[in-house]
Amino acid sequence: MAKAKAPRRPLESCTIKHINKTINAGDCVLMRPADQSNPQYVARIERIDADARGGNVKVLARWYYRPEESIGGRRQFHGSKELFLSDHYDVQSADTIEGKCTVHSFKSYTKLDSVVNDDFFCRFEYNSSTGAFNPDRVAVYCKCEMPYNPDDLMVQCEDCSDWFHPACIEMTAEEAKILDHFFCETCSSSGQKKLQNSHAASRPSDTKVDAKRRRR
Repeated sequence: MAKAKAPRRPLESCTIKHINKTINAGDCVLMRPADQSNPQYVARIERIDADARGGNVKVLARWYYRPEESIGGRRQFHGSKELFLSDHYDVQSADTIEGKCTVHSFKSYTKLDSVVNDDFFCRFEYNSSTGAFNPDRVAVYCKCEMPYNPDDLMVQCEDCSDWFHPACIEMTAEEAKILDHFFCETCSSSGQKKLQNSHAASRPSDTKVDAKRRRR
């Protein structure tokens, strides 16, 4: 006769001794990869439980995928700290947690004054079986009609309010950083860019940055 499985009890939190951190359900964490040459996995902890004695603590992890781990791979508009919240869940030992991190909303991430190693952002949910994203479309900008990459510098036309990558309007990043005014080719009455010494390089609405983000 098969031995009955010992019941497990849910925990609101657990302490990971080797990193001296308390983990709660809902926290985002860095987890040890099977191959130590790979980056740490990122997951959201959905549930924590333990055996009857409070040992053998396990967590239900909902994985974040990096763009290169998705079916379509990394694309030009994906930020270096971008993650996709997947529908992939696994039960893992709590001992595989190596640290806590923060996965910001896209809007919150673009408003950070600085980005540290444990800051990430997510703007898509990802179906790991079909490769589908939710939402399946986002706003696009510039002549290249690409979604916004928060690592990229962009400049805004003062007339139409569209945003442009300097390279797409035959401008260097250095030139863009000292603009005072900018009118795109379409809006310029002479059919050419009007440039003056400035700070027009900025955030496109709520989702743009004025320069590559600082790392520390």
